[in-house]
Amino acid sequence: MSERTAHRERRAHRRTLRALVRERSTQTRAAQRAVRAVNTGQPQPVRTRLVAAGLDDATARRFAGAFSRGVDADGAREIRVKLKGRALKTVLVKLYAAATFAARLAAYRPKDKLAAARFERLAVAA
Repeated sequence: MSERTAHRERRAHRRTLRALVRERSTQTRAAQRAVRAVNTGQPQPVRTRLVAAGLDDATARRFAGAFSRGVDADGAREIRVKLKGRALKTVLVKLYAAATFAARLAAYRPKDKLAAARFERLAVAA
């Protein structure tokens, strides 16, 4: 292996490690924000409650819609979502209290077996 190849591989390895640290710190900050929001005692969106319960943000975003389907919301608020370019859209976000969220978490299981196991662990911990 030439010196140039070894240098290129070390740079790639360091780049991968930096990306890993960035990803972990982003997840940690998102979890801390969610926990602070939930601890206020106010109704929160499902995604925030799932992240605060211990689910990663990508999985929480994936299952938030199905999780809240068929459940009566405790409140609602409007938020602005950025679309392509400079376009903005106002959407309604359903908010759930802790008791409503806990009841739904105890019953909801997705079809995906890995995700179902994660939700099972969250329900047991809650």
